[in-house]
Amino acid sequence: MASEKILESKKAKVAALTEMLQDSVSFVLVDYKGISVEDDTKLRKELREAGVHYVVEKNSMLRFAFKNMGIDAFDEVLHGTTAVALSKDDQTAPARVLGKFAADHEDFFNLKAGYVEGVAYDASGVEKLSKIPSKEVLLAQLVGSLQGPIQKLAATLQAVVDSKSEDTAA
Repeated sequence: MASEKILESKKAKVAALTEMLQDSVSFVLVDYKGISVEDDTKLRKELREAGVHYVVEKNSMLRFAFKNMGIDAFDEVLHGTTAVALSKDDQTAPARVLGKFAADHEDFFNLKAGYVEGVAYDASGVEKLSKIPSKEVLLAQLVGSLQGPIQKLAATLQAVVDSKSEDTAA
């Protein structure tokens, strides 16, 4: 009787984990073995500020959740300590925050793999994703690059208007 309750509890946990993974646009798996409480607290704060949900989960539970999703790309990395960071709206946020943290703490924190909108990435792919600026930064760069030509056009048009008004005044 107790084992049936435990099994049902685990099935419910896998179902919730599967739903959480499916609802995200991206997630990153990391190995956090040896992280201090202080570093973990700092990391979790950065992740929360970026809108990223971070959870430590058993590899077996993750394996079942990935199986439910039809993903088998992560079987090789599901060993040792594993945490997963998920984002529901920013494709690169988990990779950006965890990539920066992993670069600063290589001795005990490593990227394992990632997933962005249906595409699985290995650790090096996640590292490359981590270097992509946020959506807001990319939009600001786009606006900045468009502003220069528009300002030049406005200045040219103003010069034409000024020269026409000088011609009519004379």
